[in-house]
Amino acid sequence: MATVPTPTPTHGGSQLRRDLRAMLGDGVAFSVMVGVGESYLPAFALALGHGDVVSGLVATVPMLAGALIQLASPAAVGILDSHRRWVVLCAGLQALCFVPLVVSALAHEMDLLLLYAVASVYWGFGMSTGPAWTTWASSLVPKRMRPAFFANRARASQLALVLALVVGGLILQLGKGRGAEFAAFAATFGIAFVARVVSASFLYSQREPRSLEVGETSISPAVISRHVRTGGHGRLLFFLLTFQAGVMVASPYFTPYMLAELELSYLEFTVLTATAFGARVLALPFLGRFVRRVGTKAVLWRAGLAISTFPILWLVTDHFAWLFVLQVVSGIGWAAFELASLLSFFERIPPRGQTSVLTLYNLANATAVVTGSAIGGLLLRGFGEGPAGFVAIFVVSTGARVAMLGFLRRVPELADPGEPPPMRALSVRPASGGEHRPVLTEQGEFRRDGKPGEAG
Repeated sequence: MATVPTPTPTHGGSQLRRDLRAMLGDGVAFSVMVGVGESYLPAFALALGHGDVVSGLVATVPMLAGALIQLASPAAVGILDSHRRWVVLCAGLQALCFVPLVVSALAHEMDLLLLYAVASVYWGFGMSTGPAWTTWASSLVPKRMRPAFFANRARASQLALVLALVVGGLILQLGKGRGAEFAAFAATFGIAFVARVVSASFLYSQREPRSLEVGETSISPAVISRHVRTGGHGRLLFFLLTFQAGVMVASPYFTPYMLAELELSYLEFTVLTATAFGARVLALPFLGRFVRRVGTKAVLWRAGLAISTFPILWLVTDHFAWLFVLQVVSGIGWAAFELASLLSFFERIPPRGQTSVLTLYNLANATAVVTGSAIGGLLLRGFGEGPAGFVAIFVVSTGARVAMLGFLRRVPELADPGEPPPMRALSVRPASGGEHRPVLTEQGEFRRDGKPGEAG
């Protein structure tokens, strides 16, 4: 099997410090791209005049393409004979996705199919870096340093994302106020392009510090199936996916609801989105202790019930103070639900199998996301892109969430949770604060025979 002929470094050396600084810089730059660029893609679709349904679907449908493309990541790593080369290549190609967005913003028009294609390629290359980067990062950072380093990296990245989100909103607010809305979008997408290029340069400057197995990887479905079928994993996974589908009936359409139906300014939209994300991030450290004290299943029940009421509560009033408080509660509720889900599902999977399970979970989750958002889009189109349509999807989403909670009764009592791993933001969503994934730094890498090997 091919290996990367890089000598093992001395962990205490200056090169390690440079690598860690570069890894931190990559996380911050990536978060800037998400905050100032990706987060405003649905708003861009709305500004182009593509309508409420397209504005919602452009944030979800491309995720399925990304989840499918990521399955080719192990083979690509084998072909390139390097995790580093594949990650840097994907980061560079993801940056290029902002070029047609900048051009289209300056032209004040973008074909719908081109918009979906660009978003799909963006998500494809973005999600494809995940498994390879995790293995690479786990090998680069000494084991004793991983918990503290990745926690600090996550905090810096989250702060950068919030700041970038606010900067993007201010640019759009100023641009629209001066009659230059599309020029403002071009500026935000341009900043996102530069941020991802900077991220790619930080990735390029890091080493693969030891010999990693980089042959074409084959993840055995039988191994994954065995994990899912044992210990109640299957029932838990079914609940998480069906609940996600119910959530997505309404969640993607909060951007057009805020901007088109409630006619909020870009600044107000940004404040509400950043509030949910910030509440989510700030609550996580405290929720870890709460989950360990109460138990994951109890937290899933309570947080799931709270989350189920949020769509209906948006219909109570459009007063900004009410929406602000609702976003704070929403961010905390989603943080609790996501943390309990993570600890319930991944805690009982052997560490060496976590990366492969996470890869296939991303695919299953993306399928649920697209299914729910498609149902919401059909309802919104059927009832009309207006008040009646939004009431319909909010009511249906609430009912679906409550109904799916019934499946949680069939999930067996869950094991006592351990310490939660650091989380990285996968996307930012106005209604929930975003979607996060764990940074799994103790897993092994799957070899071409489908058996797990060691990865640092």
